[in-house]
Amino acid sequence: MKSYFFSLNINYLDCENLYLPQLNTCMMTSDSGERVQLPTKNLRPFVTKTGIQGRFRLLVDENNKIKSFEKIA
Repeated sequence: MKSYFFSLNINYLDCENLYLPQLNTCMMTSDSGERVQLPTKNLRPFVTKTGIQGRFRLLVDENNKIKSFEKIA
C-alpha cells in the first residue's frame, strides 16, 4: 500500500463547494509533491464550522483504490 500525507486548511465557505453536484473530485498536493485526485465525499466528514484543518493520511492499494482517508492530527 502507498501512503500520502496532506496538511489541509480550508475555510468553511470553500468547503461549501464540496457539496456541489458538478464537483465530484478535488486535486490535492501531498507533502511529497505528488498530485492526488480525491473524491469530495472523502473530505465531507471532516468539515466543521470552521472548515477543514489538520493533517491527513490517504492509503491506496496497488490499483490506486482508496483504502482509508483519515485525520492524523
